[in-house]
Amino acid sequence: MVSHVTAPTAQVLDTLPGWVTLVRAPNPGPMTLDGTNTWLLRAPGKSCLVVDPGPLDEGHLRAVAEHAPVAAILLTHGHIDHTEGVARLAELTGAPIYHPPVHDDFEIDGLTVASLATPGHTKDSVCFVARWGGEEIVLTGDTILGRGTTVVAWPDGDLGDYLDSLGILSGLDGRPALPGHGPALTDTAVAARYYHQHREARLEQVRAAVAAGATDAPEVVATVYADVDRVLWPAAESSVRAQLDFLRRESQSPLNELG
Repeated sequence: MVSHVTAPTAQVLDTLPGWVTLVRAPNPGPMTLDGTNTWLLRAPGKSCLVVDPGPLDEGHLRAVAEHAPVAAILLTHGHIDHTEGVARLAELTGAPIYHPPVHDDFEIDGLTVASLATPGHTKDSVCFVARWGGEEIVLTGDTILGRGTTVVAWPDGDLGDYLDSLGILSGLDGRPALPGHGPALTDTAVAARYYHQHREARLEQVRAAVAAGATDAPEVVATVYADVDRVLWPAAESSVRAQLDFLRRESQSPLNELG
């Protein structure tokens, strides 16, 4: 039995790099954990980059704007808990907005940020690999969370894409992960490999549930996610629909026809 994951999937990072600031939005909840993490990246004394402004909360956005000058606002994906406040923050700071999935790579006063396409949670999900002073970090949005696992938001999200994206992130050993929700983690690759194994194990459970007679997503959720608080079942159903779609495509593969 694969248990519901609520703990961090890698060691928690005790101290952020000196060029990284977290301003957490006051929107805690079952899906947002402690709230949306708005990350600020700044070479000392220079302009900053803001990643994921979060909700339209005036106090939160003004707290972010106090770190001006802001050179640019970046988004990891389009979900409202990350993007609702973006227009207001642009109004407060005058900074341009860069929407996913297309981003430029940035270089500001020796701080570099490279965009890494990581679809799966959503079609437009990206991560950012940021480097300054010999340190590298990965801003993972909702692709990797600081606690627990994330939802594959079908039909926009896709499980095959998500597994591929986790494979990419599994190669970033030793780089801290700064997620969209929850605490920062010491190693992006460790968390990504855990996520990949967990997803594969859940997929086996879904296969078994279907083989045992489950005919739709709610029935699969009731079987596979029986240990999960029912408040999370709608999110679980989204992931299950992504899993069922993945299995449907898998069954139609020419490779399966060859045995």
